[in-house]
Amino acid sequence: MNLFLFLSFSLFACVFLIFIFLLNSRHFSITDQLTANDGSRSVALSEIERLKTEVKGLKEKIEQMQSIDAKVLQTKINYPPVRQRNEAQRKRILITGGAGFVGSHLVDRLMADGHEVIALDNFFTGRKGNVERWVGHPNFELVHHDIVNPFYSEVDQIYHLASPASPPHYMYNPVKTLKTNIVGTINMLGLARRVKARILFASSSEVYGDPEVSPQPESYFGRVNTVGPRSCYDEGKRAAEALLAAFNRHENVDIRIARIFNTFGPRMHINDGRVVSNFITQALKGDPITVYGDGLQTRSFQYISDLVDGLVALMASDATVPVNIGNTEEYAIADFAQIIRNLTGSKSEIVNHSKLEDDPKVRRPDIRRAAELIGWKPKVRTFDGLRRTIRYFRAELKYEGMGKSENDT
Repeated sequence: MNLFLFLSFSLFACVFLIFIFLLNSRHFSITDQLTANDGSRSVALSEIERLKTEVKGLKEKIEQMQSIDAKVLQTKINYPPVRQRNEAQRKRILITGGAGFVGSHLVDRLMADGHEVIALDNFFTGRKGNVERWVGHPNFELVHHDIVNPFYSEVDQIYHLASPASPPHYMYNPVKTLKTNIVGTINMLGLARRVKARILFASSSEVYGDPEVSPQPESYFGRVNTVGPRSCYDEGKRAAEALLAAFNRHENVDIRIARIFNTFGPRMHINDGRVVSNFITQALKGDPITVYGDGLQTRSFQYISDLVDGLVALMASDATVPVNIGNTEEYAIADFAQIIRNLTGSKSEIVNHSKLEDDPKVRRPDIRRAAELIGWKPKVRTFDGLRRTIRYFRAELKYEGMGKSENDT
């Protein structure tokens, strides 16, 4: 809008200057004619008056455009409130995957806390709409960039979140997933080394594979199929952790490693492909709720605000060892499907499909290290988080015209 007004104003200004030039030229020409021939005086005066009228009209249009532009400039964007920090307190923070589900919530948190934030995203799964509330804010910058290519900037902290995170997304392009987690991590570690920034890597509970112990402590090395369909993500995260450890030992890079367990909340894609998004979308649309396998496999689910709290606490801590961040409330998938159906008021049928390859039988974090080292534990109960997420999904489906009226209660 501002660009259009600027161009319009510039155009009228140019036309105005041209007319002033023509008016002066005509004036001198007409004056010469008057000297040579007094008989043409009335014609010349008439021409001058006509030009003056045109110039006056142009002036009025320019003033109108200036008035509109001034009103637009005076109409302040209602940014969310932010904490005021002085230069010494304010950090410059880079977030890779900053327009994604987790990244955008972290942007909100760090912006509200008064820091400068640079959000990098290649928009494979990230969405500009997730961070549009901050676009134009002097403390925020959104950069379209793929981290498999180096990025150069002066920053104090790096939250390295970029990576496809749901099975349909990371299995769609497994080579790209591996490159993002390995080459992208090398690039971010190189940046951290050059500018002496602290870097936090968003690892995953997937590093434990199909675990033989439950809950899973950070000391458990995991059981991963290195050549299975999920290995691009699992092994990508494991390799990235190894890279962080190597850069810490040999390059003195200040690292943090968060092993993130299943997370849900607003801004998840409705076609995300993970349990929570699948079940809620299917229930709200009245489609069959699909459970893979017998449904006895278990998962724990944490709400997005708890994860963001954990990431910020970990970054602020002195912990350079991996730290689990997740909710310990555990549910069998078949029971969880029934919970979603009840919370949505859906009449969807629950159906079983064939078990997915390498699908873990259990997934539950041991979070004692998080409590001890960073003073963190989840605050939001799973049911409360689900209710908030269902409201978000219901609104999203209505917006896209996909929701069923029987569920709009």
